[in-house]
Amino acid sequence: MRTRVRGWRWRRNPLRRRSDVVEAWTVLVVAVLLVVGAPLAGLGTAWWAYQDARATAAEQRAERHRVRAEVVGGDPRSTSAAHGGRAYAYRVTVRWTDPEDGVRTAVARVPAGTEEGDRVDVWFDARGRAVPAPPDSGVIWQHTLALGFCAAGGMAGAVLLGHTLVRRAAVLRRLDEWEREWARTEPEWTRRRA
Repeated sequence: MRTRVRGWRWRRNPLRRRSDVVEAWTVLVVAVLLVVGAPLAGLGTAWWAYQDARATAAEQRAERHRVRAEVVGGDPRSTSAAHGGRAYAYRVTVRWTDPEDGVRTAVARVPAGTEEGDRVDVWFDARGRAVPAPPDSGVIWQHTLALGFCAAGGMAGAVLLGHTLVRRAAVLRRLDEWEREWARTEPEWTRRRA
């Protein structure tokens, strides 16, 4: 049977070494960093990512405009519509009426399965180039949560790696201490001269 004595590294006793104390303090610091530090790092990163993504989306909404256009050329049905559950966008020619410039045409990306004559929403920048739609709230939240979880996981991984390195150093030091003490004690037990 094996008996465990909890907290022996914290109590004074003749078997406790400096490496035991360092290891005990390291365990305490690691626990605090994992319970408090990693979630705070995740929350801080998520907050920053959310603010940054919202600002970027607002900036893109301000400099882009949406046009309701009719597909007049190209055939997005000619290739597979989905791969792994994702619908792809294909380049086709679209036409719309601009109040200032009259009828205009451009090449833009439309969802797969769109047929000629269908009306689609297309986004353009100030120079008239077709661009992707600004991110909506769902995309912003996905970005926020992904960065938050990655930051929390990264912090937890770094803390655990640091704990592993400190523990390894403590074990090596403990083995050195035991080796030195055995070299000093062995002659008394074995009646050999060192």
